[in-house]
Amino acid sequence: MKFELTMLCRRNRDGSKATQAGRLQVLRQVADELKALGFGRMGARSLKPKHVDALAQQWQGDGLAAGTRKNRMAALRWWAEKVDKSAVIARDNTVYGIEAREFVAKGSKAIQATQEALARIEDPHIRFALRLQAAFGLRREEAIKFRVSYADQGDHIRLRGSWCKGGRPRTVPVFTPRQRALLVEVRRLAGDGSLISGHLRYVDQLQRFKFATSKAGISKTHGLRHHYAQWRYRNLAGWPAPAAGGSGLRQLTPAQRVIDRRVRLQISAELGHGREAITTVYLGR
Repeated sequence: MKFELTMLCRRNRDGSKATQAGRLQVLRQVADELKALGFGRMGARSLKPKHVDALAQQWQGDGLAAGTRKNRMAALRWWAEKVDKSAVIARDNTVYGIEAREFVAKGSKAIQATQEALARIEDPHIRFALRLQAAFGLRREEAIKFRVSYADQGDHIRLRGSWCKGGRPRTVPVFTPRQRALLVEVRRLAGDGSLISGHLRYVDQLQRFKFATSKAGISKTHGLRHHYAQWRYRNLAGWPAPAAGGSGLRQLTPAQRVIDRRVRLQISAELGHGREAITTVYLGR
């Protein structure tokens, strides 16, 4: 079955390369888990409700986080859809004991790429990728694949869909001298190329990035997006976000609530999300 699932993924390249790779990894793991659960003679079209139930119980018994189980269920639904068996999986994750994710920040997860931390990273491509994450709220993959010759549009940068999660292109404003200076520095280093060293592949540079940032003590670089979101909120709203010590929604005046929603929608778009609700992860509520 593992081979058939691999072929299924290769024939159906939905989403970005990172999404495809993650889905393949999950489905290959699922194949191993089903075999260990006693379902050894399955093919890709053999998926039934009993298999989904067994996996859900196994994941819950293993103590996996709700978010992890939800992501794995998404991969199962993708599999079921591709073999015309969507009906074997319930639409509601609560059927499988998976509670809804709590999209509210519990304390700030924002981090900064300090000069001391950056100085501990030898590869200048990785240093600039981190600085791009901090300055524009980019995801790790977007920063590594960033090509300033394509992206720089003067008052904004544009991101190719192939760089972004879900293949969704977007733009991010350029409005500070520091952002402008950073783009000039990136162009000086990379020219028309990306921030992938030499002739390496993206996956190779990603592994170098993970190792270097872990060694420098800033491995959770998604926190740079949190810092960007909170900085943008204060800049646009005029007061700090709840996750950064500001007032929660209940404490805001009606006029401030209108501003809060408008600002959150803008930040959501800049971060590459399609929902205002996701901003509570970065900003609190």
